Formats: sequence, structure tokens, C-alpha cells
Amino acid sequence: MKLIVLPKRVSRSLTLDTSKPAHQFMLMVFLLLPFILGILSFWLYQSTVRQASETQLMDQWQQELARQAADVEQTQQRVGDELSAMTARVAELQARLMRLDALGEQVAQVAQLDNGEFDFSRRPALGGPELVADTDAVALSVLDKHSSLQLMLGQLNTHLDNREQQLAMLDKQLTDRETRLQTFVAGKPVSKGWMSSSFGRRTDPFSGKQSWHEGVDFAGKAGVDVIAVASGVVTHSGRKSGYGNIVELNHGNGYVTRYAHNDTHQVSVGDIVEKGQVIATMGSSGRSTGPHVHFEVLKNGEPMNPERYIYRASL
Repeated sequence: MKLIVLPKRVSRSLTLDTSKPAHQFMLMVFLLLPFILGILSFWLYQSTVRQASETQLMDQWQQELARQAADVEQTQQRVGDELSAMTARVAELQARLMRLDALGEQVAQVAQLDNGEFDFSRRPALGGPELVADTDAVALSVLDKHSSLQLMLGQLNTHLDNREQQLAMLDKQLTDRETRLQTFVAGKPVSKGWMSSSFGRRTDPFSGKQSWHEGVDFAGKAGVDVIAVASGVVTHSGRKSGYGNIVELNHGNGYVTRYAHNDTHQVSVGDIVEKGQVIATMGSSGRSTGPHVHFEVLKNGEPMNPERYIYRASL
């Protein structure tokens, strides 16, 4: 079979004889060329699209890596700031602990507390089983340092709690001791004067007969200060038959003291007085031969010999 091709711009025609191998090859090329060009175009298009996708994906990966790098940098900065803050906190706690130790040791020495319970010069006893370190948990040096600081903070907080408990107990003991010292009946009831009459049987200065004297007398000049021998509450401040002007104090624990024959009173019923406080001035009111203070000590309502308390040693 023969094919005649008539090109538009060429005057001569082209004849292809399908029986000839050369012409068959040329015909096949002409027929397959559009298909080949289509496949080639499609492949080029797909390559372009794939390259664009890979470029876009690479850009996304780079952006993600940059974001992660920024996050890591921020995390490192934050961890560094936290470590700096924790380091400063550790130093502050250590300084506070040293001050507490020094203060506690000084107070314990001043208070003469020699028992081991308040030994601030020693570190608190610690113990416990040894724990196996987790190598995965401490793989990063930053985390290892962070954990060490947290452990140190925990130990310092424990030490501070221990010191606060010791100081609280010490404060309670000192408060109790101060209360006992203040309410401890001891000392002379006057700032100046001498004992002119003792406790027990004596010759009555008015009748001349033997009588029982339930207190002791301190003679002196009129107006001398009369002082409380212990802290207490004023339960009487006024006149009483035989006593003249009298102040009566209740010190608790069954103890009551009386200060009689006063000139003037400095306290009223209900007042709380401290040990050594001036409560009256010496006078000669009531059944009296001259300026003096009649001093009584009662325990659970029973008169006691005041001399036992006047010369009583302090706590």
C-alpha cells in the first residue's frame, strides 16, 4: 500500500510505500511521535509537580526545624533562668539556716539548756536506704543539675523545719520558765526596811499578851515603796479590819500574798501586776504602832512562814 502525503507549502508530494521497511519505520515514527510526545510532556509535568511538592515539603521541614530550634533555645533559656533562681534560693536558705543555727545556739546557751535536744551546733540526723540512680533520668546535664538543686532545696527545707520546731520548743520552754519566774514567790516586799517582827508566837504590842502572828513585819520610813514579790492579780485593794489599807495578790497555784498597813495604793482590784512592781507605799494604817508593812504568804488558804519565801533562792 502506498501513502501519498501532500504538504501545503511544498509543491512536491511525498509517497510512502508500506511494503518497504524504511517507509514502514518512518510511518511508525510518525504514528508514535504524538504518543511519545504526550508521555514525555506528562512525565515532565509530573516531575515539575513532584519537584514543587518536594521543595514545599523541604521548606516546611526547614520551618519546623527552625521552630523546634527556637523552642529548644527558649527551653534552655527558661531552664537556665530557673536554675539561676533556684541557685539564689539555695543560697538564701543556707544563709537563713546559718542565722537560725547561730541564734538558736546563742539562745540555748543564754537559757542554759545543755540537753542535746537543742544542740544547734550539730546537723540534724539523716538516713535512709541508698537509692539506685536512674541513668536515663540523668542523661542530660541540665536535668541532672536541676534535680540536684531540687534535692538540695528539699534538704534545706527539712533542716529549716527542724530548726523552726526546735526554736518553737525553745520559745515555749523559755516562756514557761519566764512565767514560773514571774509567779515564783520570792524576795522582800519592800525596797528599803528591816524585819521588825517574825512569824509565829510573839508578844502583842498593844495587849502585851502572847498571840499568834501570821506574817512578818518590815519597818521603815513612811512612803517607802511596797513591791510585789511575784506576778499576780489584785484581788483586794482597800481597807480591812485590823490590817488598815491592804493589797492582796493571787499568784496562782494556790499562792496569795498580803501587804498591809499601807499609806497609799498604786493598784486596783483586777489589775495584773508584775514581779517587782510598786503596788503601795509604806504607812501605819490600821492596827499599827508605826510605819511598817505586814507581809503574809498563804498557800491554799493556809498561812505560811514568809521567811521561807523572802530568802528563797530564785529558779
